[in-house]
Amino acid sequence: MTNSKAGAHRIGEEVRFTVWAPQTKQMKLHLQGAIPAVFEMQPDEEGYFNLTIPWSAQPVRYFYEPDGNGPFPDPASQFQPDGVHGCSQLVDHEVFQWTDERWTGRPFEDLIIYELHVGTFTPEGTFDAIIPRLSALADLGINAIELMPVSEFPGRRNWGYDAVFPYSVHSAYGGPEKLKELINAAHGLGITVLLDIVINHIGPEGNYFGHFGPYFTDKYSTPWGKAINYDGEWSDGVREYFSDLIIFWSEYYHLDGLRLDAIHEIFDKGAFSFWELVEQKLARHRQSNGRAFHLIAESDLNSPRVTKPVHAGGMGFDAQWLDDFHHALYVLLDEKGQERYVDFGSIEQLAKAYKEGFVHSGSYVRFRKRKHGASSAGVPGNAFVAFNLNHDQAGNRVGGERLSQLVSYERQRVAAAALLLSPYVPMLFMGEEYGDDSPFFFFVSHSDPELIEAVIEGRKREFKDFGDGKKPLNPQEENTFLLSQIKWEKRTEGRYAALLAWTKALIALRQTHPALRNFNKDGVTVDIINKKALLLKRSSADHKVHLLCFFNFSDEDIPIDPPATSSGYNLILDSDENGVPELANGVLAGPGVKIFSRIP
Repeated sequence: MTNSKAGAHRIGEEVRFTVWAPQTKQMKLHLQGAIPAVFEMQPDEEGYFNLTIPWSAQPVRYFYEPDGNGPFPDPASQFQPDGVHGCSQLVDHEVFQWTDERWTGRPFEDLIIYELHVGTFTPEGTFDAIIPRLSALADLGINAIELMPVSEFPGRRNWGYDAVFPYSVHSAYGGPEKLKELINAAHGLGITVLLDIVINHIGPEGNYFGHFGPYFTDKYSTPWGKAINYDGEWSDGVREYFSDLIIFWSEYYHLDGLRLDAIHEIFDKGAFSFWELVEQKLARHRQSNGRAFHLIAESDLNSPRVTKPVHAGGMGFDAQWLDDFHHALYVLLDEKGQERYVDFGSIEQLAKAYKEGFVHSGSYVRFRKRKHGASSAGVPGNAFVAFNLNHDQAGNRVGGERLSQLVSYERQRVAAAALLLSPYVPMLFMGEEYGDDSPFFFFVSHSDPELIEAVIEGRKREFKDFGDGKKPLNPQEENTFLLSQIKWEKRTEGRYAALLAWTKALIALRQTHPALRNFNKDGVTVDIINKKALLLKRSSADHKVHLLCFFNFSDEDIPIDPPATSSGYNLILDSDENGVPELANGVLAGPGVKIFSRIP
């Protein structure tokens, strides 16, 4: 029996159709096929219209007609084979034969996450095309992939954050069955699969939600339009819709977790919060299936409450993205970085990011023109996801530049070490492991001319102050999308292959060294050497095993006190490919990192 109220579901030899429309007087179901049929649906006391018909082996395609309007696709559609304006199609989840029965998932702190966009990860841009590359990722040490949103969006090219059918799987990527094949194959290789979802807004094109019910509210607004109605009149059905969605992805697609986009744009002032409702449903679900299921937040709040348990007044997330780590590190890697992140620029901020997490924890922030954040000093490292690059960091630049296009090869090696030696769960963006230098642009393929023009003009305004006079590429043009495809074959060539080997060595160290398996902050110490260098110290939970990581972010050699060999420290990794085995004469060449270990 499905946990989800809304949508079309096969239940034994019947199909149940349910749609929430609390202010609608009449609802009709239009079945498509050789002999189209129209049925009157029956309302219940909670604002749902229901109808049950006999199961048919033929594809069940349908529309809804609320109060004589439309007909429209199902807001809870699980498949839109003809796009966002076409009919909905029932997905029979009993057909797929899973082979991951023994898979129970991985603890969150064990993950090495790899974010990818399905459309640009391969030339084919499909779920199918990802599967042959999984073994190479597993060999690298990647044990978790995070898919950017795959719900149905307009056209064939989109980041996915403009999706309009949160329960559906994008038809151009391969649809529901192909996503299941990808997840099943990943589990067979020991790879966790996470999915990015959006529950703070619904995209504009193909958005028929307003014809069914009060899904949106004028009480709040978001950067993308009307906010979701989580706490106003008629919000019960909305809360059920989106809380059921979180369970749905685990139940039917065997996903291991979700990353929720911009939770700070989800507004709820109710006594029983939406996050309490989610936690309540997740607790029952986790108990029933025995698998790990992780919830990750993107939050602009710099609040430790995001990962506090719900019963303690928090939101109950397992982890949240740590933007401050990226910003503090990036400004030390790229001399132009402070132009973009005006509130960052000191080595002390990176030291704080390593030791505490949030850099802005109550201090005045010029960008925001106010004090921002609260301390995360007591939050363990495995409650954060850190990164050097993600889809936003590249895609929200006028040239779509990745880190590999902004800093030298040597600095990329330092960046990889800075991330993978951190006390946080690391995430790489597709191609970062070998320094792919394809840009990653923002792209869409809308059909509404007015919307296309609005998107183009919006991008121009966005880059008015940060574009160095450059004009952004037209996000609607196919070439903008094609330029964003990574060049996988480069990973075996020259410095790309060398960076890949370096990344692999760092991941192996992270997964095996006891000091890097300790996520408590008492095992992290940072000594500042000068304005461009620091010493990161990591120790195991029992404080018997130690790691010393010397970082030089400058181009100059820096004198330091090397660890005495008599103390039992051995050099185990060195970013200097020239092979200088020791800190010759007490000098750390720059930019570079040297890693020493002491194991009793």
